[in-house]
Amino acid sequence: MNQQALSSFIWSVADLLRGDYKQSEYGKVILPFTVLRRLDCVLEATKPAVLAEYAKQQKAGLNPEPFLLRKAKQGFYNTSPLDMKKLMGDQDHIRENLFSYVQAFSPAVRDIFEHFEFHIQVERLAKSGLLYQVTEKFTLIDLHPEAVSNNQMGLVFEELIRKFAEISNETAGEHFTPREVIRLMVNLLFIEDDDVLSKPGVVRTIYDPTAGTGGMLSIAGEYLEEHNPEARLTMFGQELNPESYAICKADMLIKGQDVANITFGNTLSDDGHPHKKFDYMLSNPPFGVEWKKVEKEVRKEYETQGYNGRFGPGLPRVSDGSMLFLLHLVSKMRPLKQGGSRFGIVLNGSPLFTGGAGSGESEIRRYVLENDLVEAIIGLPTDMFYNTGISTYVWILSNRKPKQRKGKLQLIDASGFWQKMRKSLGSKRKELSDEHIAEITRLFGDCIEAEKDGAPISRIFNNSDFGYRTITVERPLKDAKGKPVLGEKGKAKGKPQPDSSLRDTENVPLNEDVQTYFKREVLPHAPDAWIDHDKTKVGYEIPFNRHFYVFKPPRALAEIDAELKQTTDRIKAMIEGLSA
Repeated sequence: MNQQALSSFIWSVADLLRGDYKQSEYGKVILPFTVLRRLDCVLEATKPAVLAEYAKQQKAGLNPEPFLLRKAKQGFYNTSPLDMKKLMGDQDHIRENLFSYVQAFSPAVRDIFEHFEFHIQVERLAKSGLLYQVTEKFTLIDLHPEAVSNNQMGLVFEELIRKFAEISNETAGEHFTPREVIRLMVNLLFIEDDDVLSKPGVVRTIYDPTAGTGGMLSIAGEYLEEHNPEARLTMFGQELNPESYAICKADMLIKGQDVANITFGNTLSDDGHPHKKFDYMLSNPPFGVEWKKVEKEVRKEYETQGYNGRFGPGLPRVSDGSMLFLLHLVSKMRPLKQGGSRFGIVLNGSPLFTGGAGSGESEIRRYVLENDLVEAIIGLPTDMFYNTGISTYVWILSNRKPKQRKGKLQLIDASGFWQKMRKSLGSKRKELSDEHIAEITRLFGDCIEAEKDGAPISRIFNNSDFGYRTITVERPLKDAKGKPVLGEKGKAKGKPQPDSSLRDTENVPLNEDVQTYFKREVLPHAPDAWIDHDKTKVGYEIPFNRHFYVFKPPRALAEIDAELKQTTDRIKAMIEGLSA
């Protein structure tokens, strides 16, 4: 069954709910029942063996769990003689039987249904007289991985979440990232390690602190399996939304991952993997979302732990927490002597330039650039995400840069790499084709400067090119006679006093000598000015678009004049025609 037919079928359950449920509540029923049916189908073949083993171990008085996992050939099991099809045989006791069936799952699965608050929906459906009909609907569909692949199932969940989010006016983009954007990020993440990852039996860890339904982790796993079936990627994640967390955990269970590695909660205030470091990381944190709710915990960590905590370099303004996730991932990097790390994060334009010298944002940029952690920043097309049309950027960071990247930062302008979608999905109107992904990956992998149609699309800079010093330029305070006022005490004694109303600042590129700049740019206009060196601050910004701007000279004056004359002659003729 194709993905569209599958999601249409699942969506048809909404027809049963109409009237008893608000549209915005459909997901509370459809998502957990879809997961339940998926798990039900996965366990179907091994069910008789599991039940026989359960009876045997109970008799022997042993802990049955390890034996049951072996028999189920999965990371979970169910000890009830019931399954979803058998539930259909007793309409009068469907509520009690369904509860008993769900309770018979292993603890990790029960936790999934607790986060769905499944018991509340079962009670509500039972009271509305809909429980039997809804359960029956789901028994009619085969969701076994042989019928519906893990990749397909992931897409179904994403489509359903997007639809439910649209109905309830929520931001679907908080739940997941377009698949082709993830494929690009995964390519960029792994391309420099292709040799290492192709070795048999290689094991690596990957982490997503904003895991959503697990799309990023899943696609990374698929990439590695495709390139080296003998390699293993151990997945870790954390998710704040209970429904997304439950789906992610169910997906990881079926993939044979250790679901204890997927934790629930707010990554910024309550890190679910403290003291853990990872080989690879991916994240698409929410854009422009304030971090006021967790401000107390974040500030406390910043003030008490400094660089021993996650936020040592600085804190961004409270209105946008995306740079906190950048720092969080930097803190999770494996030390170089243990193999180092590489990660990719999607950010909006704000982290590139917001905040002047000395601000939290500038200090974070300063930290990652002066420590030579940023490999590349890729500008994506607008209208790529489901909930926003703004420009977005993929940052690739690593503490094990290859030789040709040392001290360098590559900027790739991929804003022109897109094709129109046949049908828009929310704000998403554009997509990357396989060819676009391959081309961006090649530009990154080759680490080269390049042009397309006469305009630059890849440029390479020294990290220091993005740094500057903000100098404070002072002018003397003058008395009524126009003479400079001199200080009378301490350090200022005998020196001209500054006039705060004439105070100004200048940004001097880090690669340029301050005095040379001052003599050239300031003194010719203000010969009595001086620099207050105590107020000098170092800042960093990455004016991405400026580096790809191509000047287009205006048209020749004669051409503009001729066009104007043509237009005025036409207006004149029209007026003459009206007055005739």
